[in-house]
Order: sequence, then C-alpha cells, then structure tokens
Amino acid sequence: MKNIALIPMRGGSKSIPNKNIKNFLGKPLCNWVLKAALQSKFINQVFVSSDSDKILNTASKINKKI
Repeated sequence: MKNIALIPMRGGSKSIPNKNIKNFLGKPLCNWVLKAALQSKFINQVFVSSDSDKILNTASKINKKI
C-alpha cells in the first residue's frame, strides 16, 4: 500500500505572517515537518500545498536536500 502526506502551509497567518519559512533553531519551520515526513518509513510521497510562492520555493529546496 502506498501512503502519501499532504502538508498544508498557509502564508497568510494572522499572528505570524510567513511563519512556515521563519527560522526556528537555525532552519525554516517547514524544514522540521518536511524532514520528519520524508524520513518516515510509513510515507512514500510528500506533497506541500500553500498560497505562498515563497513557502513553496523553500519547501522544494528542502525536499531536494533531504
């Protein structure tokens, strides 16, 4: 069986705009979620959905590094 993960990342947060690409412990916040999903033995494919091109670009760079 093939399992996929869909990770939604809003760019228009009311409290912290673009929080998914803000640095947290030296890396973008989305890095931590993507890394965990990509390294999971239960997930075969990871997709990111966002309303922000900045977030999508950051996520694609992280995906290529891992």
